[in-house]
Amino acid sequence: MSPLDGFTEANSLTERDLTRRFPQLEQALLHPLDRRRVLKLLAMALAGGAVTGCDPGTPDRGFVSAVRAAPGIVPGLPNVYASAHVRDGYAEGILVTHQMGRPTKIEGNPVHPASLGATDVMAQASIYDFYDPDRASGPLHEGLPASWQEITTALQNFRLKAKGGRAAGKIDSGLRILTGTTTSPTIGSAIDSLCAMFPGAVWHQWDAIDRDAVRQGATMAYGQSVTILPDINRVDVLLALDSDLLEASPGHLRHARAFASRRNPARGTMNRLYAAEPLPSLTGVAADHRFIVSPTDLNEIIGRLSTGILQNEAPSGGPDWLVPVIADLRGAPGRAMIHLGPHHASEAHATIHALNEALGGRGQTFDVFGTPEYQAAAPGGSLSALMDDMERGRVSALLIVDVNPVYQSPRFASALRNVDLSVCLADRPHETAVASHWHVPLAHALEDWGDARADDGTATIMQPQAGALYGGMSTVSTLHACLGTPLHPAMDLVRQTWRDHLPDVRSWHDALASGIIPGTASPRIDVALRPAARRIASPLPASIATESPVLLLRPDPHLWDGRGANNPWLQELPRPLSKTVWDNPVFIAPEMAKTLSVHNGDEVILSVGPHQVRLPVWIQPGQASGCLVGLLGWGRRHVGETGNGVGTDLYPLRDQAGVVSIVPTGRRATPVACTEHHATLISERSSDIVRHATLSQFQENPSCLKESAETPSSDATLYRRQPDAPVAWGMSIDLNACIGCNACVTACQVENNVPVVGRDEVLRQREMHWLRIDRSYEGTPEAPETFFQPMLCMHCEQAPCETVCPVGATTHDSEGLNVMVYNRCVGTKFCSNNCPYKVRRFNYFAFAEEERRPPVSRNPDVSVRSRGVMEKCTFCVQRIAQARIVSDRDGTPERVVTACQAACPTQAISFGNLSDPEAEVSARKGSPLTYVLLPEQGTRPRVTYEGRILNRNPAIRL
Repeated sequence: MSPLDGFTEANSLTERDLTRRFPQLEQALLHPLDRRRVLKLLAMALAGGAVTGCDPGTPDRGFVSAVRAAPGIVPGLPNVYASAHVRDGYAEGILVTHQMGRPTKIEGNPVHPASLGATDVMAQASIYDFYDPDRASGPLHEGLPASWQEITTALQNFRLKAKGGRAAGKIDSGLRILTGTTTSPTIGSAIDSLCAMFPGAVWHQWDAIDRDAVRQGATMAYGQSVTILPDINRVDVLLALDSDLLEASPGHLRHARAFASRRNPARGTMNRLYAAEPLPSLTGVAADHRFIVSPTDLNEIIGRLSTGILQNEAPSGGPDWLVPVIADLRGAPGRAMIHLGPHHASEAHATIHALNEALGGRGQTFDVFGTPEYQAAAPGGSLSALMDDMERGRVSALLIVDVNPVYQSPRFASALRNVDLSVCLADRPHETAVASHWHVPLAHALEDWGDARADDGTATIMQPQAGALYGGMSTVSTLHACLGTPLHPAMDLVRQTWRDHLPDVRSWHDALASGIIPGTASPRIDVALRPAARRIASPLPASIATESPVLLLRPDPHLWDGRGANNPWLQELPRPLSKTVWDNPVFIAPEMAKTLSVHNGDEVILSVGPHQVRLPVWIQPGQASGCLVGLLGWGRRHVGETGNGVGTDLYPLRDQAGVVSIVPTGRRATPVACTEHHATLISERSSDIVRHATLSQFQENPSCLKESAETPSSDATLYRRQPDAPVAWGMSIDLNACIGCNACVTACQVENNVPVVGRDEVLRQREMHWLRIDRSYEGTPEAPETFFQPMLCMHCEQAPCETVCPVGATTHDSEGLNVMVYNRCVGTKFCSNNCPYKVRRFNYFAFAEEERRPPVSRNPDVSVRSRGVMEKCTFCVQRIAQARIVSDRDGTPERVVTACQAACPTQAISFGNLSDPEAEVSARKGSPLTYVLLPEQGTRPRVTYEGRILNRNPAIRL
């Protein structure tokens, strides 16, 4: 008889409730009672009652206030610590800002070679992941709560199972380890020790977003495992073929910085970028010439490039633009480069390496580096090979480390049932964790010690920024537990790895403070290109050989492979080109939309072979007509309250073979939320909003972007308000550098406690972002030119919002800032109606109170706005106030870096004191490319733009 028999729902917890709350009582509650157990339970009940009875009205805050502050913490002042954000296994240096010991903001580490002070949206949004209430709070066994002692026992059994499987001769190796790409020497060493303990063990590295073709292509080209590092600073002519160079490739922050540094002719020479791609990308939009090609055409183009460059023959046939592009590449020896994206065969990558060698790029535009041993030692085959062995019963013990193959590879779920013992290390009970025998909670990267390398090999020590909020083990500790060795703190294991590089306490502390370990970059190696690399032919993908549409499945730019699905900041961040949020429609070209007679939001059936899904359609200008594009990372089933069931899971289509088809159902799908509500501002007069010209026009007339004689001068006004303070804040935005990556938008959201509102409110045009990036088109829908323009409060000197506010809630300060007094605002929305730039946001509901974000994660220097209050960009006035305090204390000039400025990888945003002629913002505003937005309104905005200049090739006819 169970001790819970006879309990009623009205006055008692259920057995499931008790075991979930107190997993350590599960065995006691599920066994027959005896006298000793009854006394134990009574004693625990009395003790619990005594503890809770001391303060029955105090809620569980999750944090305990310190009576005495920890060393180094000054109340009210932020502390900054270096660490790294790991994306696809590679480290990007970050600085974590703490407020009273709580991480609240992430910035880039300016001395780290992979970030150079910048960040991307995933690094910025990782603060929410740290505080995510849906993270695992305890271990699970068969989906039910378990104790940590049981986990320890399970890891011991895991080791014995691996030994037993090998000793019994059941398989060649009882143990398999599945991880994502890792650059951590400490993790690599621990896995090597496991493989040494179990000689037949196999280590598989697998990522849902596969870059194996890139690595294999380099190996095919040079005959050994190498790393190819581009140096975009030295590139004069760049050809990007379906490339992710500026948005997602390892080192993309560094590449974006280098590319943008030579895009403004007012500050130096310009490089030239060509892009050929089937779907629009950030790299393609930044190009001087963008060519729309199908995947079939790309293979043909690589072959013709090989003919024109390797064989020095004029390519016959092909697109008209190819001959002048080849001539341009060959005309810049040692200064030209070709980059191919990861979604192509290894043979194609090997050919590209041969082309870059022929262009004289070695040692100039790229270099060849060695690969660390734990990466060079080839892991044990593909995920497909692992699943084959699992289905045949050849795997007795499987350790899954921070990957989710059950969600990302549907075949894996059925294969996992044949494994005797599976242990999954994950931060939340996701699809693979639930399907495994044991789920060990994974500590967040900000909670434990670790290490990782950048794409150039530079190593970073990742130090914990706070205690474990929900418990959890580090990857390193779990691997050592499987070894059966005494459990050492993760810090000791990391220090052991780097004892030779950091032999004493001083060097260790210096590495922690700077965020890099000196002398750890990969060495250049002298390896020759294999002659056979010049003759490798790129295979034509089988799916392209038919007349059916081509389905291209790509990672979502924000959710990536699905790991960001429970992060509302990423869900509500508009996709750079489509501006859709909270959904992943299938993207089609305008020509296909006409053929199918569909419009945005219409439902279609997308099928590959026997498998089909229903989802909405979205028309994407500039996409190849025969291509369908789907975004991966959606349709999660076990990720958390925010992300469960959002969007459509397209992973099942990826492994299917057969004809691709798309059939309209004649119905409207679930409405697709989109933040593009400002088309009227940019459609009729986009050439005035986003001003642009060619390099030849600029060279003939540097003031070619200035307003025409018919446009009223921005100086024409009856009166002028001159701020009387010694500081006059202003901003300049360089449209030549902006690539539309959205890092600034997320940084602003995190810094200023900007809430998310959800799909339904976005559909009502009530999104709350203080900063948006407008995307405008010129030309035809089939092949448009695309332009990005960040839009925020212009802080007008003659602000139309101030004159109409009946309560003086929006007003001007002495330093030229348009400030908001939230306590005065009564929500008339007059200011928003009178703003010509449409950059104000209104709290229709208590959005901040309805967020699932823990209040402790918010920036305490910024007030949280309530319902009925208007809000907008403040130029990070809290940072200005902090800088003023420092200036008064130290007698130094006020130096302020806004959140958007700090995050921008291309340094497109410049902010500072306009009264200082030496300030960078003053120099930028003196550029001949500078213009103000909507000058005829007479608002005299403090935000100005530098118009975009395109470096066209005159030999290519548009």
